[in-house]
Amino acid sequence: MKYILVTEIAEHIGEEIILKGWVRNIRHSGKLLFIIFRDGTGDVQCVAFQPELGEEKFDQAKHLTLESSVIITGLVRPHPKLEGQFEVAVTDLSIIQIAEDYPIGKKEHGADFLLSHRHLWIRSSKQWAILRIRHTVYYAICDFLHQNHFTRFDSPILTPNACEGTTTLFELQYFDEGKAYLSQSGQLYLETGIMSLGRV
Repeated sequence: MKYILVTEIAEHIGEEIILKGWVRNIRHSGKLLFIIFRDGTGDVQCVAFQPELGEEKFDQAKHLTLESSVIITGLVRPHPKLEGQFEVAVTDLSIIQIAEDYPIGKKEHGADFLLSHRHLWIRSSKQWAILRIRHTVYYAICDFLHQNHFTRFDSPILTPNACEGTTTLFELQYFDEGKAYLSQSGQLYLETGIMSLGRV
């Protein structure tokens, strides 16, 4: 039995696998329990059938809350209704941690509320997709620059003076050496890097 990521699930049809992650959603109907499971790489539906999972574990699973941490063992099979997608028939389930009430539900929330709970908001499908797109764009830019012989060159985050004329600098005390400022631009440092590395 192999531990895999959700994104790898299509490669394991008919195999028993192990998934480690969190509960995105859950609903039950009689002796069936439908868990939408996520692990950071994607979502998959996991179906638990009471006679197969056992009454004790099935009852425990019914008390799972959103974002509870679980380890699911099961058989990968084609989804009965969605062509080209797959689900997991649960054969075993271990609860690592029951999550407290999750504050972000399906109802509409204001921007202030969501920003106050940003660490939880990024778990939502939309924010997850945005972060994935940003990652892909960033990787594509880095790949392009690498292929064209540019060298990554990091400039300091804190500088002793302003790089550009402005009256709104973020200022802080740098130990006992005086004031430092959050850098607005790495241009001056990049210019010195060019003389060493060429394309930066």
